[in-house]
Amino acid sequence: MALQGINSTNLIADPAPRPTEARLPVQVLNQQDFLKLLVAQMAAQDPMEPRKDTDFISQMATFSSLEQAKTMQADIAKLRQDQQVLQANALLGRTVEINTGQTPTGEILRTTGLISSVQVEAGMPKVVVNGQSYDLTQLMTIKPTGITDQPSTP
Repeated sequence: MALQGINSTNLIADPAPRPTEARLPVQVLNQQDFLKLLVAQMAAQDPMEPRKDTDFISQMATFSSLEQAKTMQADIAKLRQDQQVLQANALLGRTVEINTGQTPTGEILRTTGLISSVQVEAGMPKVVVNGQSYDLTQLMTIKPTGITDQPSTP
């Protein structure tokens, strides 16, 4: 017994596939796709030697765990991004020293200035010092506003 409307390229039930969509295979499978595949497997199995229900349950549990892990990974990446924005925001008004690169001889080039704002570019926060944006990884020294490098007098 075959299921009607199952497209062999993507195993998605579609009663009336549209011309362009029918040619494009699905790149990411979700739980709905898995359930459709599971129903197709059950319908196509030999009735004299049916598969054990524990096999199907095991497959479903594995797929569900994989989907949860992918969701958790995306959530952790979002939390990391949000944390970096908060860290950059906490630096507003601070005097920083920034690594701006290296000379051909290997000497580190630095610039010092006050963080005037925070910009988010491509999802990553950048601090603005002296009108130029820098990545948080370029920060070398962070000082509270008003502290200078001059030695104090006794």
